[in-house]
Amino acid sequence: MTGVEQARLVSVIGAGQAGPEALAQAQEVGRLLAAGGYGVVTGGLGGVMEAAARGAASAGGLTLGILPGLDPQAANPWCRVVIPSGLGQARNVLVVLSGLGVVAVSGGAGTLSEIGHALKVGKPVAGLSSWPVPGVFQAAGPEEAVEYILKSLDTSA
Repeated sequence: MTGVEQARLVSVIGAGQAGPEALAQAQEVGRLLAAGGYGVVTGGLGGVMEAAARGAASAGGLTLGILPGLDPQAANPWCRVVIPSGLGQARNVLVVLSGLGVVAVSGGAGTLSEIGHALKVGKPVAGLSSWPVPGVFQAAGPEEAVEYILKSLDTSA
């Protein structure tokens, strides 16, 4: 196909219910990714997912939400593209495989599973107050996390 440019996406993963600091970090990650020309893919629900989508949308970026259920209305209002997968937690694999890299903000066991899937397939992963897993770059803030991911993507292209 000629003349069609594919969207470049980065997965932002994290807690469905998060505190103010994690939400602020996720929103800034989304904004910075959009400002860098990347769209954001999340699990499409609340918490970190909604904050990252809000940040990306505020900067004019593409936002994609891959939902665990079948109801597209369950998506947060910042998702421009919604995929109601019907896969439950198995949709976590789709979330991380859809992005070129991953930023993990806070999070519990679901986030840990997504980090594992991302590392297994060789995607760069940056963590912000998230799981200290070998192979995950531990960023001090949103700027450092996004910078790490974008530099990783530039060198792998």
